[in-house]
Amino acid sequence: MDGVAAAWQRWLGSPLRDAALAALLTFILVLGSLGEGHPRSASDLAQFRGHPVPHPTAALALVAVAALALAWRRRYPVAVLAVSVTGVAVYSLLGYVNGAALIAPVLAVYAMATQVSARRAVILAVVTLAVLMTATGVNNPFGRYSDGAFVLIPGMVAATALAGIAVRSRRAYAASVRDRAEQDARRQVDEERLRIARELHDVVAHTMATINVQAGVAAHVLPTKPEAAAEALQAIKTASKEGLRELRAILNVLRQADDADPVQPAPGLARLDALVEGARQAGLPITLTVTGEPFPLPAAVDLAAYRIVQESLTNVIRHAGPASAAVCLSYRPEEIAIDVTDTGHGPKAGGGAAVGHGQAGMRERAAAVGGTVQTGLRPGGGYQVTARLPADGALLSAEGARP
Repeated sequence: MDGVAAAWQRWLGSPLRDAALAALLTFILVLGSLGEGHPRSASDLAQFRGHPVPHPTAALALVAVAALALAWRRRYPVAVLAVSVTGVAVYSLLGYVNGAALIAPVLAVYAMATQVSARRAVILAVVTLAVLMTATGVNNPFGRYSDGAFVLIPGMVAATALAGIAVRSRRAYAASVRDRAEQDARRQVDEERLRIARELHDVVAHTMATINVQAGVAAHVLPTKPEAAAEALQAIKTASKEGLRELRAILNVLRQADDADPVQPAPGLARLDALVEGARQAGLPITLTVTGEPFPLPAAVDLAAYRIVQESLTNVIRHAGPASAAVCLSYRPEEIAIDVTDTGHGPKAGGGAAVGHGQAGMRERAAAVGGTVQTGLRPGGGYQVTARLPADGALLSAEGARP
């Protein structure tokens, strides 16, 4: 059934359909015009006042041309209108009854109005009206102004022109709605892709930095201090296990994107102790200080705070050289303050894309919840990352930021 419906829809919009409808309309209008040209009583015959009766074949050919032109109304609406109006106008000027024939240019007016601007449609409709009324009145078999068709022409042309303009406006509105919906969908996809890229960067960068440092330590001390090498390998195992767990959580969310809730909670400040302990196992002397009374945070703020600390420690491990670090987390009434400092030399100038992506990712995460991140060298040496995130998520999450 779906295939039949699809085939029917394709046929409805095909040139074959237009040609078939034009042929059917031509048949009807030619028959109607032929009937109008055959009066059946002496009183009817008297009304023609010497005009040609019945219609010759050549005259009916004008009606046929005016109607057959409608087969091309979608591709050449203005040209079709011109051909149709010209055929009926000549037919009328020859003194034939044009009641049925007028249907062809009226339909051409509608087709034209659905495809051109409203201003152009009005101008062409007025020109059509003037031509048809003039041609009908000049040589009308029933008297210059007495024919019913002459009276109906203004209403027919105006109604079809306005109907065509309304249809075109509705189509344009529907198209704009579709375009807006597609743009919103693309924007949401881009935002989700960026969010996933940030998540993967933070997870992979932190895990691989820890593994890289510990692998170097193990290779260095293995010949002389097997126990230290074993500790380094244990740290690699722990870091890789934690990284795999977070990657599985991200992939599970992607696999079940249609579910109402993710299958695993996103990391947050509740796991900050484990994050700091992992950095210690990676060989980074680090202290953690928490001030203020902890309180529940919006999920977006909680995740942003965790990732900012994680990325800061990753950069310390990778770029600070031999150094120690300190993480200070302050719960304040209006905001969460994060300060991560180290005693190293900081990232080198032109230190590579990873550093740039990491710091840009921190700023993007903070901005996404209405916060800020500042980074730079400390006056007394070392490097510092300072983040301020609103406790209530001033962005009001993604919904509040979208128009």
